[in-house]
Amino acid sequence: MTDLVVDRTDGVLRLTLNAPERLNSVTTEMFEQMSDELEKADGVRVAVLTGEGRAFCSGAVMRPGVTNSGILEAADRLIHALTGAPFPVVAALNGLTAGIGSSLALASDFQVAKEDDYFLQAFVNIGLMGDGAAHELLAASIGRARATRLLMLGEKLPNRDAFDAGLITHCVSADEWSATVDALVEKLRTGPTLAYAQIKKTINAAALANLDETLRAETAGQGVLGASNDFTEGVAAFTEKRAANFSGR
Repeated sequence: MTDLVVDRTDGVLRLTLNAPERLNSVTTEMFEQMSDELEKADGVRVAVLTGEGRAFCSGAVMRPGVTNSGILEAADRLIHALTGAPFPVVAALNGLTAGIGSSLALASDFQVAKEDDYFLQAFVNIGLMGDGAAHELLAASIGRARATRLLMLGEKLPNRDAFDAGLITHCVSADEWSATVDALVEKLRTGPTLAYAQIKKTINAAALANLDETLRAETAGQGVLGASNDFTEGVAAFTEKRAANFSGR
C-alpha cells in the first residue's frame, strides 16, 4: 500500500495521504512526492489535498526506525509548492489536523473542515517549535496573540473556532462535508484559472511576504531545539505516554 495516492482526472489533481493506521503522519518521502506532483502543473486546474481515515494529518512520523532525515527541507519545498502553484489548492480536512499537517492545510488556498474536528500545534509538547511556516501562516490569519497562544500552549483549536477566527475558509457538518468539497472543487475547476493564479499570487505576496525568512528561522530554531535535552525528554515522554519533565536545557 502506498502512503500517497495520486489521481489526475479532468484537470483535478488529488493527493490523498494514505497511512490511516498512523493517522496520516508524514515522511520526507511523502513530502517529496507531493511536491513533485504539484510542480507538474501541466493540465492541472485545481488540486485537492486530503487524507484517508479519521485524520487529515497528525504531523511527522515519530516512531523507532524512522529518522525522517531532511524532512525540514522537504517540508519547506512543499510549502513553496502549495503557495506557488499556479492553480487553487483545496485542503479537504477529513479529520484531525496537527503539527506540520496544520501548515499544509494553511498553505493551501481553501480549507474545508468538519466542525467536530480540530487543529493542534503540539510541537511545544515535545520541546520544539512550529515549522512549515506555521508562525507566519498562523499570525497572518489570526494575529500575533492567538498565534502565540496556539504555538506556546499547544491547545486544541476546534474547527468551528478556527473558522470564526478567520483561519480556515469553510467549516461544515460531517454530513455536508463531501458535497461541500465536491462543489468547491468543481467551481474552481471550471472557473477562470488565469484570474485565480493572479489573485493567489497577489494575496500571498501581501500576506506571506516574509515566507522565506520565516522558513529559515524555523529551520535554525528547530536545529537548536532538536539538539536539546528538552527535546529528548519530550520524545521519551510522548513515547511512554507520560508528562514531560522539561529542564530548559
